Amino acid sequence: MKRGKWASSFGFVLAAAGSAVGLGNIWRFPYVTGQNGGALFLIAYLIAVIFLGLSVMYAELSLGRHTHKNPVGAFEKIKPRSLWKGVGFLGIVTGISILSYYAVIAGWTLFYTYISAAGKFKQGLSQTDVNGIFSSLVSSPLLTVSLLFLFMLITVYIVSRGVSSGIERWTGILMPLLFVILIFLSVYALTLPGASEGLKFYLSPDLSKLNFHLVLTAVGQAFFSLSLGMGAMITYGSYLPDKDNLFSSGLEVVIFDTLVAFLAGIVIFPTVFTFNLSPSQGPTLIFKTLPFIFSKLPLGRLFATLFFVLLSIAALTSTISLVEVAVAYLVDERNMPRTKAAFLVGLIAFILGIPSALSSSIKPFTSFIAGKDFLSIMDFTWANVSLPLGALLISTFVGFIWKAKNAAEEIRFHKSKKFPGENIWIFFIKYIIPLVLLAIFISTVL
Repeated sequence: MKRGKWASSFGFVLAAAGSAVGLGNIWRFPYVTGQNGGALFLIAYLIAVIFLGLSVMYAELSLGRHTHKNPVGAFEKIKPRSLWKGVGFLGIVTGISILSYYAVIAGWTLFYTYISAAGKFKQGLSQTDVNGIFSSLVSSPLLTVSLLFLFMLITVYIVSRGVSSGIERWTGILMPLLFVILIFLSVYALTLPGASEGLKFYLSPDLSKLNFHLVLTAVGQAFFSLSLGMGAMITYGSYLPDKDNLFSSGLEVVIFDTLVAFLAGIVIFPTVFTFNLSPSQGPTLIFKTLPFIFSKLPLGRLFATLFFVLLSIAALTSTISLVEVAVAYLVDERNMPRTKAAFLVGLIAFILGIPSALSSSIKPFTSFIAGKDFLSIMDFTWANVSLPLGALLISTFVGFIWKAKNAAEEIRFHKSKKFPGENIWIFFIKYIIPLVLLAIFISTVL
């Protein structure tokens, strides 16, 4: 069966950036930054992205482009009949598992887009009113499951259309729209009365807050944000033509992703500081705190609607890549028609996602293990444990089994000429990154 491919290198960059850009950038990054002291965390995050995230990004893209295979097929092609293809299967299972609960939260963004446009966050709302809106959403089994189903259906439809006609075409529309909205919101946020205090918190580092936990959290956020460790970039890299410049494309993807996260902070922190609220409120920052703020702002209805449209787009471009990892395996290895594969993966993820959708409404999912709800257990298991483990195994395979020098040759645009920093990249992918990821994995599990 003929494999799909990107129609252009820019189409690939937008699609891969779309995979990386998601709730991790706009929902997770601001509150994790807020919980870890602001500017110092931002600096640690940027260093982690440049030296660690970019290195693993190149490892995954080179592995995919060299083999033109899905994660399972890529490991099998380089090391036939070995246990290494299990890393590919781990990536597929991780992707479907993350998709199952990620799409639940993504469904919430659709709901908030609708109620924002409908003027629900009007002047005069109290924080209690806003909290009640969120509570009524997550405590409604029918509504949360329906939103999960709707978001999964949209995702599956786009993936079923193919690589260039589906994923590339839609991300080519969604990603520019995302940037336009994000820049507009950033400019608006900078005009608010609390902008200077918010920027001081976000951009002026306090070195007294530096600690090992902050560094590990920054590294973990970098990998989560870039969609590394589950084979998404192996899959997207596999659709790249051999003539494309892998070095510049990978760099552009990381720059796009990091820029979105940075701008999300520019939107959030001036807004939060305008109302003297805490920037370290955790995951509820987006769904409880910001709607309350929107209700107090001039043009708040427009601001709220655009923000949640932005969040929905970011979530969609990520769920597309999560579905595509498993679909690529079924198309490549099982010769399954793309449309059938996409709907099968979507159905499995939807069924697996139902307990996460019921995590705030129905027992036993509200207190599944050790008092934690099902969605929290899924997030810890797959995002905090499986992703670092997957990235550790991928970097080890590229560095020592396939050999880093072979991967480096794949990254080079001019095959006889080393790419900038090639020797540093080889050293990092073989020694530094496995040690750092092992430290993250052990500290997370312990």
